Amino acid sequence: MSIYLVSRHQGAVEWMQYMGHHYDQHLTHLDNYETLCAEDVVVGSLPINIVADLAQCGVSYRHLSLYIPEHLRGIELTANQLSNLDAKLEAYEVRRIVKTTS
Repeated sequence: MSIYLVSRHQGAVEWMQYMGHHYDQHLTHLDNYETLCAEDVVVGSLPINIVADLAQCGVSYRHLSLYIPEHLRGIELTANQLSNLDAKLEAYEVRRIVKTTS
């Protein structure tokens, strides 16, 4: 099992280290799922369709959750700002609902 941190934000990387959250590899982008194995864990703030893809592969997902006030949107946040915004890792299970035609 490997833990992947997927984020292009340096503040998120520093926050993970500051908070003592372990990860094995940092990726700025998840290009494909071929390198992932069932039982791996991905940490980040990924779109829901990608989280559903990961679940189909047996990969667990931990979301870097926080509520960003409007005045901080669109700027790079520091590890300190993330801590002040009560950032946390939360586990999510997402599944894609496929409609069948009858």
